[in-house]
Amino acid sequence: MSRTRSTVAGEDITKSVADALQYISYYHPPDYIRYLSQAYTREQSPAAKNAIGQILLNSRMAAFGRRPICQDTGLVVVFAKVGMDARIKSTASFADLVNEGVHRAYLDPDNPLRASIVADPLAARVNTRDNTPAVVHIDLVLGNQVEITIAAKGGGSENKARFTTLNPSASVADWVVDTVSTLGSGWCPPGLISVGIGGSAEKAMLLAKEAMNEPIDMSELLSRGASNAEEELRIELYERINALGIGAQGLGGLTTVVDVKVATHPTHVASKPVALIPQCAANRHLKFTLDGTGPVQLQPPDLSEWPQIGHEDLHATGVRRVNLDALTKEQTASWRCGETLLLSGKMLTGRDAAHQRMVDLIDAGKPLPVDLRGRVIYYVGPVRAVRDEVVGPAGPTTASRMDAFAEKILAETGLLAMLGKAERGPAAIVSIVRHKTPYLTAVGGAAYLISKSIKAARIVAFEDLGMEAIYEFEVQDMPVIMAVDVEGNSIHNSGPLEWRKRMAADGIARAIGV
Repeated sequence: MSRTRSTVAGEDITKSVADALQYISYYHPPDYIRYLSQAYTREQSPAAKNAIGQILLNSRMAAFGRRPICQDTGLVVVFAKVGMDARIKSTASFADLVNEGVHRAYLDPDNPLRASIVADPLAARVNTRDNTPAVVHIDLVLGNQVEITIAAKGGGSENKARFTTLNPSASVADWVVDTVSTLGSGWCPPGLISVGIGGSAEKAMLLAKEAMNEPIDMSELLSRGASNAEEELRIELYERINALGIGAQGLGGLTTVVDVKVATHPTHVASKPVALIPQCAANRHLKFTLDGTGPVQLQPPDLSEWPQIGHEDLHATGVRRVNLDALTKEQTASWRCGETLLLSGKMLTGRDAAHQRMVDLIDAGKPLPVDLRGRVIYYVGPVRAVRDEVVGPAGPTTASRMDAFAEKILAETGLLAMLGKAERGPAAIVSIVRHKTPYLTAVGGAAYLISKSIKAARIVAFEDLGMEAIYEFEVQDMPVIMAVDVEGNSIHNSGPLEWRKRMAADGIARAIGV
């Protein structure tokens, strides 16, 4: 039997990868926006509703501005299904073709994306400067086409991936729910949880990672009911995870996940490998097919599906305005857990690498290159600015990574407050109370929105660190939430606890609108 063969040019693969990465940097998948909009409508927690509103407003602004949804523009992951009757015409390997596409996308002068990949994970950890190499998985399949699913996975959610091998009789649902309850909010909910079950250790992880890119269809599944064990597990996990009350950004609320994916594979009789991978609010992925007729042609989504949420909707209730240039210890001590602040004035930035350098200088008895006394520090690594921008998208990074530095920095510098994403650990909270230095949180997944409140930016130290350099930002009405006050009260503890109790009292189905 004759078979139709096709020839796919290597350049078509490279150009399609580059175009797709640009596309997903500023366009959310419409299915995610639809489900998140539903979550916004039914959300009853004021803090969580505000956070979801910021994510939706940010998404719409990023789509029209064609700038990244999130400052962490991700680790590139590619799943390629190459038809055995497709010939790829190129002198480069498939991985090299993909990596050239990554290189072009991340260095695009009109929309440069943040390079986050370090070449050596053990020692120097030097940034490759173009976000290469990608993680590439290739499967040979029937047919004459090349199907590529491309995703940009943020570090905050990727760091929360978990794996276990259960006894064959053990409950997958119990392990997943227990594990999600320990993840905190550094993975930036509301998003998805993807679960891979079976195969071997690496197969389970691949199952979870690939299933994460499937269309969101939980409403349809709930309406028609489960038809197999995998769908039964999806519904159970969706209900039980949302019943944890974690809510948007871990602030406590009705929606922690908009969908749960489950994928399975045959496994050894003595084994039950289980992988769990969260997907953050920057849900970036795209599937396209090449058939030899040229690179993929991508059409913008219908932006009328994005809800019309404005700044006035986010700050309709009372907020406290803060002048950072005249901030005092007495003022920061009056901030209360859960209240919304609008920050104006000058702040410093600094994340992992900058904190390590500052601690090394303190340990060596040397002066810091910038005085932190009386300042607020923002944990952020912004995207490079283009055109008339002051700074590129500049959302918060996971604050708990700075916990190891907190005591020394607070004890030695006179810092007034810290700002980041998600919860702080117990040791950091002890330091917060000891030094009366509160912690604020901004919304992960609202990077472009946040950047519009930054009116000036300049590098003041460690310029060689690139996006991890210390900047001074001048901000106007930057929205943040008081997360840990000087008495150690944490919204990331009290919020989920409150909403877990409410949902238990009201019933899961009523609480999440099932």
